[in-house]
Amino acid sequence: MAKNQNISIFSFFAGAGFLDLGFEKTGFNICYVNELHKPFLEAYAHSRRVMQMAPPTYGYSHQSIEALADNEKLIGAIEMECKYGNICGFIGGPPCPDFSVGGKNKGRKGENGKLSEIYANLVCDRKPEFFLFENVKGLYRTHKHREFFEYLKQKLGRFYHLNERLINSIQYGAPQDRDRIILIGFRRDCFPAVPLDWGRLVYPNRTAFEYSWPRIESFVPDVAKPVPNHIPLELTVQHWFDKNNVEKHPNANHAFTPRAGKAKFKVIGEGDDKKKSYKRLHRWRYSPTAAYGNNEVHLHPYKARRLSAAEALAIQSLPAEFELPESMTLTNMFKCIGNGVPFLAAKGFASSIHNHIREHHESYSEQLSRRNQSTAA
Repeated sequence: MAKNQNISIFSFFAGAGFLDLGFEKTGFNICYVNELHKPFLEAYAHSRRVMQMAPPTYGYSHQSIEALADNEKLIGAIEMECKYGNICGFIGGPPCPDFSVGGKNKGRKGENGKLSEIYANLVCDRKPEFFLFENVKGLYRTHKHREFFEYLKQKLGRFYHLNERLINSIQYGAPQDRDRIILIGFRRDCFPAVPLDWGRLVYPNRTAFEYSWPRIESFVPDVAKPVPNHIPLELTVQHWFDKNNVEKHPNANHAFTPRAGKAKFKVIGEGDDKKKSYKRLHRWRYSPTAAYGNNEVHLHPYKARRLSAAEALAIQSLPAEFELPESMTLTNMFKCIGNGVPFLAAKGFASSIHNHIREHHESYSEQLSRRNQSTAA
């Protein structure tokens, strides 16, 4: 990688920008952002303004990914980055309900399932130097989904050296048990066939789950409990609530207050998170997967209410200064939070990719230059 080269990111299915923020904080340049759902795109732009970050170089795109195959603005942006001599990468996590274990299970034929192949086609057509594909582990879980994933990899593998891993966000220090498939490709004509070094995980393998975490306890509102011995405090819900000062956060009062079900809020024990719905978090434990759909009700550890948006953002390991706009509906707030990639995990992926580019793009370029000089001689 040349000293003056930038690494430019084209982001698809960007949501409110959690994945992008992880890349940006690792030294990448977010130059193009695509998100079909307008409230999410508005939240993305709002958060950047609040954090005093410049808008993407080529702005925001509010189009379906199907419409981007021959989009002149996208093609022009890629050509411009190439003209500047920059390295380009596509990142994105297509919507996943059709592959989720608890979702629609329609697979590649579902409206969302189709988007994974459209994204893969876009990568193959435009051929950025690298790409990242993020999705649920449901792509591994059933034969038909796994077959489709292998088909996508075969298609992408014609042009890219592929690196794949099932990761859990807690491995990167996020306070959340969240499995995801990550597929990263580096273009064959730009990089040697060197496997990606996934970096030094904070908690490799299953080590984060091997501590003596507290179990279910009686729910007692607003009563302090001492920190248990011998647990990593930085993986606990309470640590992140304190770290992000959630009670003073701009999204502190954004929480669902249902008309019915409040009595149930008082009888579920602290840490009882094994049911499909009405899960109460434990203050001195990590959170289950941050999923806030119709059937997922996550309760505050020691208050008889649902989580606030500020608390949910903290569980996604976002910086305290990240916020969602006041005008956003609660449904959209919690949907975009639940859909997002935990910030610390995003930083981890970005760091691995950045190191790979720095170490191997330059060496391959030098190798190619020597080969060309030898041929010319």
